[in-house]
Amino acid sequence: MTAEVSVRGGQYRDSVTLMQLSRELSTVDGVEAAFVAMATELNLDLLAGMGFDRPAGATTNDMVVAIRADGAALDAAHARLAELLAARASATASDAADVAPRTVRSAARRLEGASLAMLSIPGRQVLPEAMDALDAGLSVLIFSDNVPVEHEIRLKDVARERGLLVMGPDCGTAVVHGVGLGFANVVRPGPVGLVAASGTGAQQLLCLLDGAGVGVAHCLGVGGRDMSTTVGGRSTHQALDLLAADRATEVVVVVSKPPAPDVAQAISEHAATIGKPVVLAFLGSGQADLTAAAADVVRAAGGTWTEPRSWPALVEPGGRYPFVRGLFAGGTLCDEAMVIAAAALGPIGSNIPLDPAWALDDDLRTTGHAMIDFGDDRLTEGRPHPMIDPTLRLARIGAEAADPTCGVLLVDVVLGHAAHPDPAAGLVPAIRAAHARAAADGRDLAVVVALIGSDGDPQGRDAQAEAICTAGASVHLSNAAAARKAVALVDAPGSSR
Repeated sequence: MTAEVSVRGGQYRDSVTLMQLSRELSTVDGVEAAFVAMATELNLDLLAGMGFDRPAGATTNDMVVAIRADGAALDAAHARLAELLAARASATASDAADVAPRTVRSAARRLEGASLAMLSIPGRQVLPEAMDALDAGLSVLIFSDNVPVEHEIRLKDVARERGLLVMGPDCGTAVVHGVGLGFANVVRPGPVGLVAASGTGAQQLLCLLDGAGVGVAHCLGVGGRDMSTTVGGRSTHQALDLLAADRATEVVVVVSKPPAPDVAQAISEHAATIGKPVVLAFLGSGQADLTAAAADVVRAAGGTWTEPRSWPALVEPGGRYPFVRGLFAGGTLCDEAMVIAAAALGPIGSNIPLDPAWALDDDLRTTGHAMIDFGDDRLTEGRPHPMIDPTLRLARIGAEAADPTCGVLLVDVVLGHAAHPDPAAGLVPAIRAAHARAAADGRDLAVVVALIGSDGDPQGRDAQAEAICTAGASVHLSNAAAARKAVALVDAPGSSR
């Protein structure tokens, strides 16, 4: 078996394309492992973890190709990679039979009535493209993460001056005039307008509202940093004003990860002036959870609230367990679970801690209660979001199952367009393997899953829930309910990290 690592200078591809290339090469007969990625520090660490040598001198602008295979399969894998890259180049060329526009502004001129540009490019390249869109009179949705905060502030100030809106950076979810963008769930139209400094928090609200029969007119994502002291709620203020003027919006809800107190106060004061009912769903100590906020919105919209459905584990584990480990794809879902758990259990170690003193080290090792956001910028640089590629999190489920201090696993699964087409396909065997590992050690392991989805989502929400439940997990459509279930299974508060 031969392990070969090569560096292709200056050959940038987006993370989703690279993930697809890696998967395709892994299917070649005789290939034991294949990894195609940009040479970021995180990806080079992953490369070393797979048993490959780190390439010397590689930069983040270089593509790294690592293949472990026998001699004939190695040649076949390289030939297959060449075919795939050539096919993508050919498809791009054929799509551009008409000369493609070279700027956002020139593209806008070709589309009469265009009002929004969506950008998904490396974060440090966003500023000129987003400014070009604003100059063309377009609002901008910035899907990209790792955008410098000073660029974000500049763009949002220009947008407000021109009566436009910047959604993002790191805006994963939006609904504009009923059209879902990014990671969007299939929900009915209706009278509610969301302003969301959170992607998965918005998805949780969208799905809970839809489940209660209340639809959505717009969901304006403003980016996870918008409610920080540095950014000051710039886009949140603007989005509130836009929804105040929108005839289709009758009730507004603002959802945010734990906001800066001064910004939360300013937004609360501004919301009171827009002339429409506004529900504030600000996560943090003492604040209501997203499910409670959804209930308030449903009532404000004239609907009737019913508690979200759950699927109990087929076999409820006996006993109670020492520590809970949360492994999340959604940052706001992780925040919400930590707020609930910390109130009952004390400090929760995390890479996005509620308290800086609770921060995990860079290696993310855990010795007590802990919850990790695998969608954090530091873990997605050069990689697809875990809602698309669950590889890192599935590996961590196995690692936690092998840890005798881990008694409860809390995991989120987020459905909808752009998310993994069948998350249960990977999660079910991981849960079964985790139970088997714990049983081999003579101990129980409880698994609790928060399933964020609507009954119209393409993955089939109820079928996903039933498959996961059959594997030995309890499944909840409310992330707050899942967090409380996990807390109820824990033996006693733990203070170590």
